[in-house]
Amino acid sequence: MTWCELQVTTHYSFLRGASSPEHLFQAAAIAGMPALGITDRNSVGGVVRGLVAAEQMSAIRPIRLVAGCRLDLVDGTSVLVWPEDRVGWSRLTRLLTLGKGRAAPQKGEKGQCFLHWEDVAAHAEGLVAALVPGLTETFAEDDQALRWMADVFGTRGHLCLTQHRRPGDAQRLHTLDAHARHFGLTPLATGDVLYDVPERRMLQDVVTAIRHRCTIDALGHSRERSADRHLKGPMEMARRFRLHPHALAAAAAIVERCTFSLRELKDQYRYPDEIVMTQRTPQEALAAMARTALADRFDGTPPPAYTSLLEHELGLVAHMGYAPYFLTVNSIVRYARSQGILCQGRGSAANSVICFVLGITSIDPVKHKLLFERFISTERHEPPDIDVDFEHERREEVIQWIYDTYGQNHAALTAVVSRYRSRGAVREVGKALGLPEDMTAALASQIWGWSNDGVPEEHVAALNLDASEPRLALTLDLATQLIGTPRHLSQHPGGFVLAHDRLDDLVPVEPAAMADRRVVEWEKLDVEEIGLMKVDILGLGMLGCLRRCFDLLRDHKGIDLRLDSAELQEDDPATFCDDSRGRHAGHLPDRKPRANVDAAAHAPRKFLRHRDPGGDRPPRPNPRRHGPPLSQTPRTTPHRQG
Repeated sequence: MTWCELQVTTHYSFLRGASSPEHLFQAAAIAGMPALGITDRNSVGGVVRGLVAAEQMSAIRPIRLVAGCRLDLVDGTSVLVWPEDRVGWSRLTRLLTLGKGRAAPQKGEKGQCFLHWEDVAAHAEGLVAALVPGLTETFAEDDQALRWMADVFGTRGHLCLTQHRRPGDAQRLHTLDAHARHFGLTPLATGDVLYDVPERRMLQDVVTAIRHRCTIDALGHSRERSADRHLKGPMEMARRFRLHPHALAAAAAIVERCTFSLRELKDQYRYPDEIVMTQRTPQEALAAMARTALADRFDGTPPPAYTSLLEHELGLVAHMGYAPYFLTVNSIVRYARSQGILCQGRGSAANSVICFVLGITSIDPVKHKLLFERFISTERHEPPDIDVDFEHERREEVIQWIYDTYGQNHAALTAVVSRYRSRGAVREVGKALGLPEDMTAALASQIWGWSNDGVPEEHVAALNLDASEPRLALTLDLATQLIGTPRHLSQHPGGFVLAHDRLDDLVPVEPAAMADRRVVEWEKLDVEEIGLMKVDILGLGMLGCLRRCFDLLRDHKGIDLRLDSAELQEDDPATFCDDSRGRHAGHLPDRKPRANVDAAAHAPRKFLRHRDPGGDRPPRPNPRRHGPPLSQTPRTTPHRQG
């Protein structure tokens, strides 16, 4: 028979699900399911990873994603919803934006969602829904939740039938089936899945204990009472629901009805129009501005190499339709400089002569023979990514200008999903399993802070711990499984997503912990996967330092310098000499081994990350081999005058 699981919670429902979308789709494909529905709690944060996983698995066995969400309402009711089409998706994302917008992160409500039945009714068109009963709930014949479902969704309404492997399960399912039919709802068989395979049950208990901030021993009734929350195949579900074949058929009907694909968002997405010249399209305006800026830079007679490269870039930008993006970045940079805020583009954008002549970057791509296709290429089909650094102290002025210029409904920061690394995983799992705090601290101290490899066996032995002791062995095993699991959502340092239409038609938007900021639910990779374009507004403390240096030079020596001044574009042999000898504190050059050792030995500690004791730490300099320390070496490079 054909059956698909439509109630799946991934680990993007923070500290509830225990499996990634990749593992879940792999298990679903092996089980022979043609589709899998992801319904994270008040979130669609995992659907993009689910889309990618489904497409990857389709190379082996056809399977697709049915994007959805579980809405936990204020009155305690839970409703699963799946959009039928593109319009239904927009109503779902707007509904989530509405609920999350009522939360006050400054009051400890970050990530919460407050929705009522009236909100669901106002956004119900284009959505298929299913009411989720509680563990022992059967509903009364006049239950208000069933009436709401029937009135709001009509024939698109369902009632979930889920086995919890408890006494009276058969009678409970029979009663729910009868009540659903009484209200004109369709019974729907689901597994209420939290993980892909039974072996992950212990990890699910651990994340539950972490969420409740207690040990496994003290978890009590907060623990998931059903140990049967793994993904089950169509044949197993047919055996379990042999008395409710219509509930199994309802799942296939929903899959057939809900044809929406997240790939449709790329076709609908439209970057904001940048009208900088009346009566001209963005492409025409960009071409005119770039040609004028190039002529001004070379006193009206630019060399042929620059002209030909500019025309090549303009043609490629026109073909890809990226002119508004360049105009946006140019507008942001011009605003910052009009306010006296130092800024500088970096990264592969330095390969563009358009960015060079507009002043977004100060690197001459012709002189340095840089390849533009590293920045934009028709073969990669990736949106351009221009990173612009601003003075750290004044970056917020630029961010608020973007919100004011494009509007709160059209601009938001991308999210960052914070995930467990080795050190945090060991601490949290050890605490959940009741290990002494000094033991978990000792284990965590053996791990490099950014490691994702767990605790090596030799480090456990070095602490005189018995790795075969059951609870310690379980801690190490579960900590390894927990690595990479999302723990909470935070905001990107400055990656802005901009849209011509309402941004929450594409992705839910919620208030950030920092006042006057809004964040989309998807992180950078998800935004790029869907084809949305972003602008990186980053903060750099050194730019503030440079600005103060420029001010001092102007005030005390009458020297007026800028980042794009000609004096700063040429190589300086004296500085290069110091750099190659490791004389710059905090800078680890990569030109020769001795420079690395010297710089590492004399750099301030705050510039050096703690490294694994197993051998990555830079060796101490040997005076016989490397000479005396830097502080005892006379400076031979003369100071430049000025």
